[in-house]
Amino acid sequence: MSDDEMFLPRTDTTATQRPAPAWAKKNPPKSKAAVRTPAKSTWRKILAPRDPHEHARKIAENAIDAWYQNHGGNSIDVPIGTIAAIALLRQPEDVGNGLADWILQRQPHELPQLFKEIYLGHWIKRPDLINRAIRLHDWAWNPNPDTQQIRAVHAVTHRAINQGLLDLTGHDDPHMRAEADVLSPLLTGLRHKSDKKWRGEYHTPACVTDLLANMLVDKDFGGPNKSIWEPAVGSGTMFRSTAQRLRDLGLNPHNYRWYGNDIDALSAACAAVNAIIWDLGPQCLIGCADSLALEDGGYAKTLAEAQDAFKQRDNYVDTASAIVASRRAFRLVDELMASKETAVA
Repeated sequence: MSDDEMFLPRTDTTATQRPAPAWAKKNPPKSKAAVRTPAKSTWRKILAPRDPHEHARKIAENAIDAWYQNHGGNSIDVPIGTIAAIALLRQPEDVGNGLADWILQRQPHELPQLFKEIYLGHWIKRPDLINRAIRLHDWAWNPNPDTQQIRAVHAVTHRAINQGLLDLTGHDDPHMRAEADVLSPLLTGLRHKSDKKWRGEYHTPACVTDLLANMLVDKDFGGPNKSIWEPAVGSGTMFRSTAQRLRDLGLNPHNYRWYGNDIDALSAACAAVNAIIWDLGPQCLIGCADSLALEDGGYAKTLAEAQDAFKQRDNYVDTASAIVASRRAFRLVDELMASKETAVA
């Protein structure tokens, strides 16, 4: 499996027929004796709730429990960033559950490097969204990490994978991995009640956003360059419902312009990662600004930041390419000099 296949989302935009959701195809739970016999990959699916939203809530609850039981601290962006990184991975059904088992074998000190590689893999394609999500991965670049915090990250990773996180978000088909928002219950569960009240942060339930999307979006919805705006995007739940509705109607979310904005940086970071997980397309922008204070809701600022992110990426890639070319040239010179010395001798 190449790095692009492992880290970057892939989608077949030509397909209109969608398979039944994963949770609808689950077999009834087996007896404890039967569950113990198969490999690890089997019992995760058997024990997972059939409803994807309930499954997401269960993953969040277990991740929160693992974080605090292992004394992870008050930096809630760390466990959220851990779950977000794993959710960005693809684990197609045809390759089995080897990826999940491989991650579970990593030592605590190996996880920050793994998460950096995941975010960097997506940064190559969408630097604007990964930059917006900096709150979720900045901690992984710490050269002197807190060992207790890393142990808590390790515990969260194990708990989330064993609760079937990759079974929910690891599909190749974006329609299937967008069945639920994993980051919303995690974010709201980690925040203190007083903090949520002060921020006025109340995420709309998925049942409500699904109902709104079904009411507002039909087969004739929009046209070329149709824009979908959300001034208080949160983790992007309304975007998820709209994208799912479009796909159910045989429409492609890539044909629409998405702009989500939130005043809270951590919520905007979650929405940016979800935009990649749900494959909202190249015209999706996520901003962090006060929608009420700016006439355009912060769109011009977000667009400028996105353009700067792509320019910065191009500069880095050009520099890296030049360094690689120089090293190859030096190696060729060394080989030529060595061959001449051999000939003279």
